[in-house]
Amino acid sequence: MRNRLVCISAALAAVTLMVTGACGAAPGNGPADRPALTAVNPYGGDRASEGQPVRGGTLRVAMDRDAVSFDPAVQNANQAASVVYDSLMRLTPEGKTEPFVARSMESPDNGLTWRMGLRPGVRFQDGTDLDANAVVVNVQRHIDRVASPAHQFAERIRSMRVVDPLTVEFTLIEPMGEFPTVFALSYSAGTLGMLLSPAAIQKYGADVGAHPVGVGPFRLVDWVRDSHITFVRNEDYWQAGLPYLDGIEFRPLPDTDTRFASIANGDVDYVYGGYYQELSRALGNPDLKVYYGPGSGGERLQFNHAAAPFDDRRMREAIVRAIDLRALSVSQYGGQMIAADSLFDPASPYHTQAASEAWPTFDLDEARRLVEAYRADGGNPDFTFKTTTTRTAFAEFMQAQMAAIGIDMQVKQYDLAQFSSAVVQGGDFQLTTYVGSIDTPYPVVANMLHSNGSANYGKYSNPKVDRLLDEAAVTTDEATRTRDYQQVELLSGRDLAVAWYSRNYSSNIARKEVKGVYRYMTSGVWYERVWLDRRG
Repeated sequence: MRNRLVCISAALAAVTLMVTGACGAAPGNGPADRPALTAVNPYGGDRASEGQPVRGGTLRVAMDRDAVSFDPAVQNANQAASVVYDSLMRLTPEGKTEPFVARSMESPDNGLTWRMGLRPGVRFQDGTDLDANAVVVNVQRHIDRVASPAHQFAERIRSMRVVDPLTVEFTLIEPMGEFPTVFALSYSAGTLGMLLSPAAIQKYGADVGAHPVGVGPFRLVDWVRDSHITFVRNEDYWQAGLPYLDGIEFRPLPDTDTRFASIANGDVDYVYGGYYQELSRALGNPDLKVYYGPGSGGERLQFNHAAAPFDDRRMREAIVRAIDLRALSVSQYGGQMIAADSLFDPASPYHTQAASEAWPTFDLDEARRLVEAYRADGGNPDFTFKTTTTRTAFAEFMQAQMAAIGIDMQVKQYDLAQFSSAVVQGGDFQLTTYVGSIDTPYPVVANMLHSNGSANYGKYSNPKVDRLLDEAAVTTDEATRTRDYQQVELLSGRDLAVAWYSRNYSSNIARKEVKGVYRYMTSGVWYERVWLDRRG
């Protein structure tokens, strides 16, 4: 390991020299000169330029993992869920919430009481009506199940009342301006907006996650785990004339290279890609179309604030200052990394320049000084870095950077399933990797940074940040919400709650014949208007 570290350190030193030299070189002379990636079709296709939709065909979709369950009350990253479920509300490209299956969502008293109006004639795939009672039944499941990813939203409800068959009234424990948003989130984020048929819940009981019945554009007909999930058109879909496709088949392909090869050779039509390697290759392939936006959030190092050595801010700052982002970009991202130094993207209204200016810059001498000060006070700066089996090169980069400031960093790697559950969600780490985009600040930022946030895996805690996040969730004033999130960005950055280093590379990649995509920045896709143009 020591010999390997010497080799890695030497290689990184060469990379750093190449980066430094490239600053005065002519454009195009090396990977350091490649421009950073920019947004490409971040919210889906341009319907106006894609032509007249054609009905028919089966879309073949590659996903990076199999689904665990189709039960919205069970936590899992199910990339096929939006096929069988439509959402009561939906996010716009601006991150706002608007009615979708629901017809309206209004509060008469500044956020304490909310009335949801439903569209008439919407039926579940078993023929039963989507009515106010169905909404109440589904929301109550999230209230009753503490482990539900949407429990944190549902528990804000004091009472629910069926006003009439198409109107349900929610009375909250306290006013909440962001309440409509919780009916618009993606499946994996936890949502109250994707509904199961109450008849299916009664029929299948605990096994309803294997027999989903929603109001979405497609019905589940076959699921062979670790092989495929097959759907056919819902002929009783609530939007007349849709969907365009006859069906969709999802295939779990966990290996990045296999997934990209499958779309490059036409074996699949569409893929979920979460890695720079897929995105960069797809951008250079004329047969493929990319949907990508860096957005806010992104790739980060997750500190465990409840355990040494990262319960000490000096060590968190040492890690941030030890990472040469330019060398990282050249060695891991083809010179195209979008470096991150803040919670929100510079284009976001929630970002302030003050947050970027407060972020520690690359400085090996200062990093060494912080490490030695920690060591002089009796601390042990050495630690174990845990990540997935796909991040070997990144782990080696980190190992070399830590060696340069006098830290012995051991590496442990895990398959994706074990890493997500046992390491990250279990809090069993000192330092680890994480990635996450932000469609809309609530609830993602609160989940990540609030003391009791469901995704605050590193146990970060700042009472001022908690108060700001609570206010941002309840206020109905957009200016107040904006100021709150700006302060959250600044304070959590000063605390070094996490170590941002890159924006996100989650993308969707399609064959050129795929049209009509509607996409969330977190890669969630809605399929009712997707169609295949195989005429050329």
